[in-house]
Amino acid sequence: MQDKLTLDEISEEIMELFRQKKFQDIRNLISEMEPADIAVIMDDLEQDELPIFFRILPKELAADTFVELDADNQENLIKAFSDKELKEVLDDLFVDDTVDIIEEMPANVVKRILANSDHETRYWINRILKYPDDSAGSMMTIEYVSLVKTMTVSEAFLRIKNTGVNKETIYTCYVVDSKRKLIGLVSAKDLLLAESDDIIENIMETNLIYAETDEDQEVAARRLQKYDLLAIPVVDKELRLVGIITVDDAMDILTEANTEDISIMAAVTPNDKPYMKTGVFRIWANRIPWLLILMVSATFTGLIINSYESTLNALSPLLFACIPMLMDTGGNAGSQVSVTVIRGLALNELEFKDIFRVQWKELRVSFLLALTLGVACFLKLLLIDNLIFGYNYTPILSAVVSFALFATVIIAKFVGCTLPLLAKKCKLDPAVVASPFITTIVDALSLLIYCFIAMQLLG
Repeated sequence: MQDKLTLDEISEEIMELFRQKKFQDIRNLISEMEPADIAVIMDDLEQDELPIFFRILPKELAADTFVELDADNQENLIKAFSDKELKEVLDDLFVDDTVDIIEEMPANVVKRILANSDHETRYWINRILKYPDDSAGSMMTIEYVSLVKTMTVSEAFLRIKNTGVNKETIYTCYVVDSKRKLIGLVSAKDLLLAESDDIIENIMETNLIYAETDEDQEVAARRLQKYDLLAIPVVDKELRLVGIITVDDAMDILTEANTEDISIMAAVTPNDKPYMKTGVFRIWANRIPWLLILMVSATFTGLIINSYESTLNALSPLLFACIPMLMDTGGNAGSQVSVTVIRGLALNELEFKDIFRVQWKELRVSFLLALTLGVACFLKLLLIDNLIFGYNYTPILSAVVSFALFATVIIAKFVGCTLPLLAKKCKLDPAVVASPFITTIVDALSLLIYCFIAMQLLG
C-alpha cells in the first residue's frame, strides 16, 4: 500500500475511515506502516480523538508510535490513559525513551509515569535524570548486551538470545570484567565468523571509542559520527560501562544542536516545539530580546553617521548614497566566513589553535574578493551611475567609495573568522557571535573606514 500511495494519500484515506468509524480497516491499513508516519497522521487529530485512534494500534506498534509523537500529544494521551494502559505502554518502552518523555512532562504527569513503572525502571530513570542536562549520561540507554571475556562464542550467542529481546541493539556487544569495567567489544559479524568454542577475549576489539557520562552529548554524538559507529559506549570515571548512545539518538542530538545553532545565528531564541504548534506570544518572546539587543547595538552606527553627516555632505552629498552598499557588502562578507568557521568548529575541523592559519587564509581570500568588488564598484559608479543615471560620480569620488569597499571587505572577513574562534576559546557558543553581531560590528567599522578615507582623499 505504501509503495503505491503517498503518505498524504494514506493519511486522507485513514482519516476518512476514522470518520466512518471503520476501526478494523484502519488497523489493517496501518499495521505495516512506520511509527514515524503514524505519528505524522496523529498530529492532525483533535485532542479527544487521539486516545481513540491510539487504541486502534497493535500493542507493539503503539509503543513505538508513542515515542515518535510530540510532547503535547504524549501528554494528552497519558492523561487519557487508565493506569493499566499507561503501564502497558511504559513496559514496552526503552528506559532512555521514557526519560526523554519525562523531561518534557509537567510534574503531575511525571508522578503518574513513575507510579506505573516497575522498580527497576524507576531506579534507572532516577539515575539517568541525575546526570547534567545535555550530557552523554542523560541521553544514554541501558538497553545493551554485555559479555564476559571468558565466555565462548556459543555461550555469547546463548546470552544474546536470552537477553537481547529487550535490548535496543544486539549487533554490538560490550565485554566487561567482574567490576563492569569496559575492556572490549565484539560485533555480531565477529561472533558469526568465529568458531563456537573460540573465547571472547581472543576475538574482541580492545581499541575502544567511548564517551564519559559527564561529557557533552553533542561531543559524544560527533565522535560516533566521526568513527561511523552504530552505538558508542558510555562509561563513568572508573571506566565502568553504564550505558550506550545509539545512532538514532545521536542523530536526534545533532539535529537539535544544528537547529539551535541556526536559530541563534538568525537572532532567534531556540524553540523545541514545531512552528505550527508554537503560540504567537512564544514566538514573540523568542525573537524580541535579540531584536532589542541588535537595535541598541545598531545605535553606534547612527552615532557615527550623525558625527560625520556634515563632513560627508560638505565633501559630496553622493557619498551618503553609497553607505547602504558598503554596510550590506561588509555584513555579507563577514557572514560568509563566520558561517564557514562555525561549521568547521561544529565538525571539529577547526580549533582555536588554528586561528592564525585561518586568519592568514582569509586575508588572502579577502584581498582577492575586495579587489574584485572594488574594481566592479569603481566601474559601476563611473559607467552606470554616472553615464546612464546622470549622477556626478567623478573618478576621485568613485575611487573613495571603491577603496572604502576594499578595506571594508578585508576587515569584515577578519572579524568574521576571528570572533567565532575567540568565542569557542571563551567557552561560548560560536553561533552567538554569528551573522547579527558580526554585521553590527562590521557596519560600525565600515562607516569609520569610509569617513576616514573620504576625509583623507577629498580633504
